[in-house]
Amino acid sequence: MLPPNYSMSRRNLIRGTVVAGAAAGTTMLIGIGSAEAEVSEPSIHSAADWGARPPSSPSQIMNTRPQYIVVHHTASSNNVGDTQADAYSIARAIQGWHMDENDWNDSGQQFTISRGGHVLEGRQGSLDRIRTGSSFVRGIHAGSPANAESIGIENEGTYTSVQPPEALYDSLVDFCAYICKQYGIPASQIFGHRDFMATQCPGDQLYARLPQLRADVAALLGEDPAPPVEWPVVKRGTVGERTRSVQFLLSEHGIDTVADGDFGPTTETNVRQFQSTKGLVDDGIVGPKTWPELIVAVSVGAKGEAVKAVQRQLNHTHGIATVVDGDFGPGTDTSVKTFQQRRSLVVDGQVGPITWKELVG
Repeated sequence: MLPPNYSMSRRNLIRGTVVAGAAAGTTMLIGIGSAEAEVSEPSIHSAADWGARPPSSPSQIMNTRPQYIVVHHTASSNNVGDTQADAYSIARAIQGWHMDENDWNDSGQQFTISRGGHVLEGRQGSLDRIRTGSSFVRGIHAGSPANAESIGIENEGTYTSVQPPEALYDSLVDFCAYICKQYGIPASQIFGHRDFMATQCPGDQLYARLPQLRADVAALLGEDPAPPVEWPVVKRGTVGERTRSVQFLLSEHGIDTVADGDFGPTTETNVRQFQSTKGLVDDGIVGPKTWPELIVAVSVGAKGEAVKAVQRQLNHTHGIATVVDGDFGPGTDTSVKTFQQRRSLVVDGQVGPITWKELVG
């Protein structure tokens, strides 16, 4: 029996159906044929609402659509209030820290969700841009090149050992669905900060919940919640193109490594050296924490070992004929765009974290 104040919202009904289907070994989406049309803008508090300071300089406008959403946690106290006033307070605190301590021009993230579930604009101009669905304000939240390709959402609290409150999670689902609808982003393209940088963000518990977040957002959008490709684990004894990519990338970082596709003792030593320089655990294993540091964003005009890694993956792993010469020219650009189209990625010819993950994953 449902409690008297229980609200069987459309999202809760869909989420329950997805979970029930998953328990039965299948993913069931019932009655969501017109879901996308029903995803509307949630309540969002503008920067003016919470009394933001003016930016110290203009933020860069990206005249393209973002490719994905990056989920963060603020790593702040969980022992806070859940009122609108409390939400405004965390928004002002974040802006103050980013501007005064980091010397940034404004809040780094585009949006924030408080523990009470209040959605707030962070980086000014982001709300207006998301409403148009054709451009966005570049943030400072996930490193390069992710900042130029994504929308960052800070979730108030620390989620290393506890789950976020349901009010926050529900707002995160609704808001991600709205972003995805506005920009045409598949629900599978929702990631955590640690997918792009060596960090604990957004906390082990919230990160572990991202598959459910993708499924819940996909349900609202009427999509198949296909899981995203994960970073592979490449280590001693691994043979093939993934190892060769690691070797090319090590050389790109100035650690000369023979690209023979055989992960032997020399490659392991070089990986350990790279990990040590990046402050990572130097275990010699290239996994989810090492890949984001190892990859190098490349596009037309780039030259070098990282370009060779891309070209080899396209040519030898994915069957897209590409000359492996280390020169990212028109031919490689066409091949990358073909690959991106096949994988339902944004077709821009730029090999950033998402395209890299699809190439080697």
